[in-house]
Amino acid sequence: MVDRVVRAGDVAVMRLSDGGFGACQVTGADGDVTSAYALRWHSVDRPSLDELRGVEPLTLDHHAHNGRLAHLSIGSWYAVPPGFAWIGSLPVPDDVPALSDTYSNWQALADDVVRQRRWDRELPGVVKSAYRAAATRGQVDVDFGAGVATFGAATSRLDLNGEGSVRVPMSGPVRWSALDQLPRCTTLSWVGPDRGLARALADRPVVSSLTWQDAPPVVDLAGTGLQHLSLCGADVREVRLPRGLHGLELAAVDPSLAVYAADDGRWLHLTLADANAETTVPAGLHGVQEVALDGGGTISAAAVREVKELESLRIFWRKPPGRLIDAAALAGLPRLAVLELVDGYGLDAGTLPDLTSLTQLTISGLRRSIVPALKARYRGTGVGLVIEGAKHDTWLVANLNNPFRDWVDDDARGGAAACKAYARAVRAIDKLPQDRDRRADEAEAVMRTLVEALNGIEQKYEIIDTLRREEACDAFMELAARAEVPSQLADEWLDEWRDF
Repeated sequence: MVDRVVRAGDVAVMRLSDGGFGACQVTGADGDVTSAYALRWHSVDRPSLDELRGVEPLTLDHHAHNGRLAHLSIGSWYAVPPGFAWIGSLPVPDDVPALSDTYSNWQALADDVVRQRRWDRELPGVVKSAYRAAATRGQVDVDFGAGVATFGAATSRLDLNGEGSVRVPMSGPVRWSALDQLPRCTTLSWVGPDRGLARALADRPVVSSLTWQDAPPVVDLAGTGLQHLSLCGADVREVRLPRGLHGLELAAVDPSLAVYAADDGRWLHLTLADANAETTVPAGLHGVQEVALDGGGTISAAAVREVKELESLRIFWRKPPGRLIDAAALAGLPRLAVLELVDGYGLDAGTLPDLTSLTQLTISGLRRSIVPALKARYRGTGVGLVIEGAKHDTWLVANLNNPFRDWVDDDARGGAAACKAYARAVRAIDKLPQDRDRRADEAEAVMRTLVEALNGIEQKYEIIDTLRREEACDAFMELAARAEVPSQLADEWLDEWRDF
């Protein structure tokens, strides 16, 4: 549900992550889905409806796009971001279809404008030419200093942790010039000290995404073209970010971390992974407007207490019980408009304080017993309440710790079958003998039975998509560890047995 009814022709101004303004227009609606496209518009100041009259739709030709329309279908469960403002209606061009077969969210329209503008105006022509030419170059040999490896020239993601097919010296200099053989590489993973990484990224603005684990005390990426950074490291004390960054994920960082970001992080979407009761938004990011807390069974709302500009907050409990503490801290956020809670099975109808600026509350995964009271509380308040995945309290008692718990939201029978298969595997593992040889043999049988059950569930119900596949693999590896199966052997079993 959105905070107003939108119709074909309605136009919204979009606040962009680069500090400018864009616009989008609704083309049609079908049930719970609304379709809209981005306009080819970017300005420093907020445009008027008259300025947008006659502006053509945005077509995407950045990176591997081939000129498709920036046209998306968006489910009603996605809130219109607070940075969008509806300003009136204009005729929809005759050649634009009412509905799109590409699905995403409202923010993706704004991101399309930023990515296309960056490609058009910020990337050097030689970089763009090399990117496009790599599509037909076939295989290339690359050498980062520890031996030659062969890749497709169109490789877009590269894991440089030294454990896979990419061989990087364990110490000493790295031959970063090898990246020039892979001009379509936009995403890197790195582990440990800098060793020239930041300089290499500054020289190669086509690299827009970086995952950096075990990062050093000082991380200076200010001169790079990164748009997304995932950073993990208990030793990190200082981080300097590029102005163009709009996605930042921090995991396992020290609470005293100092971050230097443009406008105190105003244009960032900040994710604090592994969030718990002690997590807090780091100094230097108190201007951020979008925060996601992604973590364990208990998360504290005090993490965002000092973020007075916060407009959108998402809390995702990865483990039970899904409990929110210090919820009163949210009442001190005068601009909080959109709140999303995922797998909050420990919530009550009265957990949240009254939030005067709230326009949409989405709760996915909760106890069914609290739904009537939630609906009564927000009825007539002007808050759009979206509730998904409500589960019977009695069922949750048996399945709260089951990693396949939410599969029942996709298919009741298929999800229930997956939950039962997992529960049987847990019981069998807990009964394994202590004798090492017997334990190993019986553990293999238990794990194989689980995978074969999941194979059958996918064949019958077709519910294991990319997300569910990741959940299934994670659950398998956790059970393997519980059974004292070495992780490498468990990986081999899973690859051999699974059909999903």
